Amino acid sequence: MTSTGVGAGLRLLIATAFLATSGFGPASAQVTPPVLPDVAPDAVPEGEAQGNPQNPQGVPLGQPAQPTPIQGPASVADLAEDLLGAVVNISTSQHAKGSDSPDAVPMPQLPEGSPFQDFFEEFFKNREGQSQGPRDVQSLGSGFVIDAQQGIVVTNNHVIADADEIEVIFSDGGKLKAELVGRDTKTDIAVLKVDPTARKLTSLRFGDSDRIRIGDWVMAIGNPFGLGGTVTVGIVSARNRDINSGPYDDFIQTDAAINRGNSGGPLFNMYGEVVGINTAIISPSGGSIGIGFSIPAKLASNVVDQLREFGETRRGWLGVRIQPVTEDIAESLSMDRAEGALVAGIIKGGPVDNGVIQPGDVILKFDGKNVREMRDLPRVVADSPVGKAVDVLIVRKGAEQTVKVTLGRLEDGEQMAEAEIDSAAPEEPDQGDVADAAALGMTFEELTDEQRSAFSIAKEVSGVVITGVEEGSAAAEKGIEAGEVITEIAQESVATPKDVLDRISSLKEQGRKNALLMLASKTGELRFVTVRIE
Repeated sequence: MTSTGVGAGLRLLIATAFLATSGFGPASAQVTPPVLPDVAPDAVPEGEAQGNPQNPQGVPLGQPAQPTPIQGPASVADLAEDLLGAVVNISTSQHAKGSDSPDAVPMPQLPEGSPFQDFFEEFFKNREGQSQGPRDVQSLGSGFVIDAQQGIVVTNNHVIADADEIEVIFSDGGKLKAELVGRDTKTDIAVLKVDPTARKLTSLRFGDSDRIRIGDWVMAIGNPFGLGGTVTVGIVSARNRDINSGPYDDFIQTDAAINRGNSGGPLFNMYGEVVGINTAIISPSGGSIGIGFSIPAKLASNVVDQLREFGETRRGWLGVRIQPVTEDIAESLSMDRAEGALVAGIIKGGPVDNGVIQPGDVILKFDGKNVREMRDLPRVVADSPVGKAVDVLIVRKGAEQTVKVTLGRLEDGEQMAEAEIDSAAPEEPDQGDVADAAALGMTFEELTDEQRSAFSIAKEVSGVVITGVEEGSAAAEKGIEAGEVITEIAQESVATPKDVLDRISSLKEQGRKNALLMLASKTGELRFVTVRIE
């Protein structure tokens, strides 16, 4: 994948780094962390107090004592020696069709008079009548054994994607054919199986990735550029990185060198435990610039367990559409600060289609885990067992309350996500209602059959249709467009233009600076927008 807009037009490549790792030793083996060397205290300046037990470093009076500087590990040789023997390379091959197939590459169509015309005609003429048989396209990556008795190997899904054959290569040159047990495209994890009786295997164990801290030393072992077992060392540069590669991004960032070929390999702590699976890099050239990303072990181990047991993932599912809680939205909902996930819609037929959670609710906690921002919610829900009853702390109309929810299965509900969103039936307008009105830089009218036809609005959508947006207005700044439908203002349903005007007038009387609008798209998908009250 690619990333743009970093620096002044610099196009960065988030390159999938194909790496190789294998299990390293029995799961019960304890690896002694490298010993940090003693650091000699700085020389005491001449004339300063020496031998003072209250001032052993001779710090001048009135100045705070400086902490003893901490150096990195003197060597990771012993640790690497124990782990290298368990690292494997992943080799895949794909049978590509020959030139005599319907998928053969035809001669390109060149502009008339092109200087390359003669070259291409001669090249393809000489190939006519020649049948190039099927050929193998090979790629290399990394992986690691996590169960020696069962022959289970973990790698990245993109390492083995579209492969016809998969081979695991051990550090001593031994090779074993592997079969795919299961894959998960959302987290880019795949589980393979080799014959455990064909050779003696050793295995790695997952460590607790939640305990690692920014600045901790880590070590990567893999297969960069097909070179085989290669050791690199660095630190944890950051945690909880979102690189927009999937819905559950929560990467560990490291400056340990990770290159193409490192994907699927392990990231170790200094106790020899796997705390991450090396997956991606940011690089303008494809080589390491010190920005690599690893899937944290806590997320990976849960996915691996499900793939081993079921051959697929079975994630929890709440059945809501969510969006971030901005400062404006928080103010409109009388919240002290912007946090949590705002429920923008309920998926029909989902676990909370019974009204236990409603559009406009803000989820602050899920099963005891804080939801500090929107992207936290999908991860904690997905990690929860299907069918589990959980407590969900929400804010509804300014008041906190806890509701009980029984989770469904995400994989069963993915198609439901495209279904219509539950909405209230349209209300009949009062005789005294106005047919059209204007406010907040918008003009709006009753949602009649004529308006539905004019804007192609689905029959399930109810509310007040926006017929125009003034250029440069507060509504235009928030991306509101004609054809969208106002369904709620400040968490109160509206069915007529008069309802809209009354709600805005009420907010002005309350001294509110923003109006919280729930808008429905032409197909019924909901979103919340705050519009400045002028």
